[in-house]
Amino acid sequence: MTRELKKPEYRYINDLRRHEFMQSHAVQVRRTIVPVGLSLVFLTAIALYVGAIGVSEGSLLIICAAVIGGYMALNIGANDVANNMGPAVGGKVLTITTAIFIAAICESAGALLAGGDVVKTVAKGIIQPGGEVSVVEFRYLMLSALLAAALWINLATILSAPVSTTHSIVGGVLGAGVAAAGVGLVNWVTVSKIAASWVISPAFGAVTSAALLYFIKTRILNVPDRIAAARRWIPILIALMAAAFAAYMAMKGLKKVWQPSPAMILLFSSAAALGAWLFARPYVERRTHDRRNRKKDIYPLFDLPLIIGVALLSFAHGANDVANAVGPLAAIVSTFDQSNEVASKVSIPLWVMVIGAVGIAVGLWLFGPKLISVVGEKITRLNSSRAYCVALSAAITVLIATSLGLPVSSTHIAVGAVFGVGFLREFIENPNRRKLRPGHKLNATAAAAFNSRKLRKSRRLVRRKFALSIAAAWIITVPASAALAAAIYTVLQHL
Repeated sequence: MTRELKKPEYRYINDLRRHEFMQSHAVQVRRTIVPVGLSLVFLTAIALYVGAIGVSEGSLLIICAAVIGGYMALNIGANDVANNMGPAVGGKVLTITTAIFIAAICESAGALLAGGDVVKTVAKGIIQPGGEVSVVEFRYLMLSALLAAALWINLATILSAPVSTTHSIVGGVLGAGVAAAGVGLVNWVTVSKIAASWVISPAFGAVTSAALLYFIKTRILNVPDRIAAARRWIPILIALMAAAFAAYMAMKGLKKVWQPSPAMILLFSSAAALGAWLFARPYVERRTHDRRNRKKDIYPLFDLPLIIGVALLSFAHGANDVANAVGPLAAIVSTFDQSNEVASKVSIPLWVMVIGAVGIAVGLWLFGPKLISVVGEKITRLNSSRAYCVALSAAITVLIATSLGLPVSSTHIAVGAVFGVGFLREFIENPNRRKLRPGHKLNATAAAAFNSRKLRKSRRLVRRKFALSIAAAWIITVPASAALAAAIYTVLQHL
């Protein structure tokens, strides 16, 4: 018999539960308030710095634009960087703290060293500035686009949806441009290419990552002698990764400071592949010397190339996507230095680049763990070999798409690659019914348990709710940021 509790004991238990609830609530509030407070400190420091450097003409507008640019950089760090580091964290190769540290250094280095000093003022050619838009209207257009994109990415981060920052800023420029001068200002060819990338990017990423994982499973993990297979194939895979990332850095990561010819890129990639293969052979031989013939002893062989790969992806991301944060800001600043004219290309001042680089790092540090967890752990279960496939597919897909002139989004590629890995696992593993273990199910026979629709559904290795929510966020990114930008531009015009 269970002993009945007396009233004082009931009171003690209730007090204990109340204390635990208040303590957990306080921790949750602290986790929310502290990052927001530090973000406000960062944005205030930007305002004070820009005000102190002595910008005379249009100082208030430039200060506002700088603060909004810093806000945009924070959101890029919170949302977009997770696509590179998420798989490494989900594969248990890096902790979130280590991933944030590596990403912050590589993103900042990419932005400051390879971000380039010249960008197009209108994001990706989405608008065609001319006599329809005055210089003053152009300033408000860019300000509206920047704020709208930052607000949308912030909302997407709150909803745990990784979205494309490039599409966000393009949608913002599109909406503000239409509000300023009508649909005739829009370059609809570019808009159609962006719409095509909604399908191209995730499909390319999913197919490439699934193909890589299928190769690893059939050639290395599911063969009788895994050690011998690893010694044969993993150096080749590492060489492939080195070649892909060498070409990726030449074509994308360093494109603003170095523009080699196709022959030079091929030579550079071949040298990287040969060097990586020569390094990988003794490395794999040494790491497998005392290993047993088990899958879990093969997985760690992918750790080092995966870490190097995600670090290079972060460097390239910082070099390319910092313009999404500071491009509109640089465009606004340029109108005060170009005799009140809208230039087709503008130089980005160093202080503007620093805002973008530091903002991305701070946003990653304060808010990045949420999206890193979503991409790396909540869509499907990853390990080091699967995470390796995701990272390598991102580089390969960008290279193929760039060579074919197809518009792709690195965000969509990375998330699509994660889904590709998960769906391949479903396809391969679900027919193996021994893994279903239906003995605990209340069915008349084992066959009835196997044929249970509910049981088959429980073996899904990809969480569909994330697929639907992320796809919906991708589709509405451009129209949502466009509508926000149009509304903000209208308000600014009236003010």
